[in-house]
Amino acid sequence: MLGDSRPPPTPGPAIHDLAARLRRLPPSCGPVRLIGVDGHAGSGKTTFAGRLAETLGGAPVLHLDDIASHDALFDWTGRLLSQVIGPFRRGETARYTPYDWRTRRFGPPVPLPPAPVVLVEGVGAGRRALRPHLALLLWMEVGCEEAWARGRSRDGEEQREFWAGWVPAERRHFRGDPSRPFADLLVRQDERGYELVRGPRETIGPNHSFTQGDDSSAMC
Repeated sequence: MLGDSRPPPTPGPAIHDLAARLRRLPPSCGPVRLIGVDGHAGSGKTTFAGRLAETLGGAPVLHLDDIASHDALFDWTGRLLSQVIGPFRRGETARYTPYDWRTRRFGPPVPLPPAPVVLVEGVGAGRRALRPHLALLLWMEVGCEEAWARGRSRDGEEQREFWAGWVPAERRHFRGDPSRPFADLLVRQDERGYELVRGPRETIGPNHSFTQGDDSSAMC
């Protein structure tokens, strides 16, 4: 639904170094090192997560597009906790029912084993309810307007109505539950590849009380 269709940057040393770092992290959700990849729609989360998963030797990727739906663009926390987080915490295989954005129906359960590293990518991957279960949170450092322009260009005229509803919904979400202030690393990208820089979390701490002005992503 909201994946990135631009030519992917080459992985480069940054992703290889990140993969090595993730393998060294302690498990955060049962036996799983759960890694969040968040950012605005159109910011390149899907592409980056795919590259990182490949570098990790085929780590599973859970796309939040499969958890959300037309009727619950952001109201999917309960489904994620019951279908994925709960089983992982018990060391069990998760089973989630992916949503089909064309037929507007949830499909049959899909198994997701508790691998050493599992990536969760999508808008809201760093939300408040999920952060306690994450070993690391990554934020795609692309401004909202640039990201949304990419998304609109990618999806074309047939998704115009969807984007008209998505943008205000995303604004409301990040104003009420911002992710960027809690990111461990910011991911920047250009035609040469990816660059990883220290995120705001080390400065503000995990339980910092902040206002909208503390988070540039909330200004969109």
